[in-house]
Amino acid sequence: MGNPDKVIRADNIALPHGFLDAVQSDAHAHELAVGETPVVFVKQVHSPDALIVDAPSAASDQPEADAMATATPGLALAIVTADCAPILLADETARVIGAAHAGWRGAQGGVIEAVVAQMEALGAQRSRIAAAIGPCIAQDSYEVGADMRANFAAAEHRFFEATGPGKWHFDLAGLVAARLAEAGIVSICAMELDTYAAARRFHSYRRATHRGERTTGRQVSLIALPC
Repeated sequence: MGNPDKVIRADNIALPHGFLDAVQSDAHAHELAVGETPVVFVKQVHSPDALIVDAPSAASDQPEADAMATATPGLALAIVTADCAPILLADETARVIGAAHAGWRGAQGGVIEAVVAQMEALGAQRSRIAAAIGPCIAQDSYEVGADMRANFAAAEHRFFEATGPGKWHFDLAGLVAARLAEAGIVSICAMELDTYAAARRFHSYRRATHRGERTTGRQVSLIALPC
């Protein structure tokens, strides 16, 4: 996974999948992960909503949601991120896959639980689902204020490390992993790659904002269910 020329893949998922970096995503290199398989996108809105999908939608008609599940062979699910956590999921026995976009709002609001529930509705079992957390902003790079921390219950304040008066570093990947575990997912693989710090490899909305650069760059993460 250290080779920037190769697609980042998780050790716990055998189905075709990949977390593309900035260069691969900008080049529309979907073929690196899924070949000619049709790819499904949704209009991501930082919601807790997860859909069951069985076909791609036109770009102008994509439903609003932040996670998807499918049991349709010959289909791939795609998530776009630039600091938020992309999550790819698979129950290879049931042949059900899922993908989720988890920023702090989605993770705190229940998008992870929602996509697991949709996978279950298609025949997956929580105990068999493998989940991979892709590149996202790391705790050391994610300083937040009291207003953001106030959105979380006291039990989740463990994901905040105090750095000064009214300032904390927030562990997004830690929250995502904990929510996956609480949802009954046993096999969890985190890539532990910081989008903010790795400026030559990943887009980062926060880094671009801090530098006064364009904030439109996104990474693409995909998982496919072969025919």
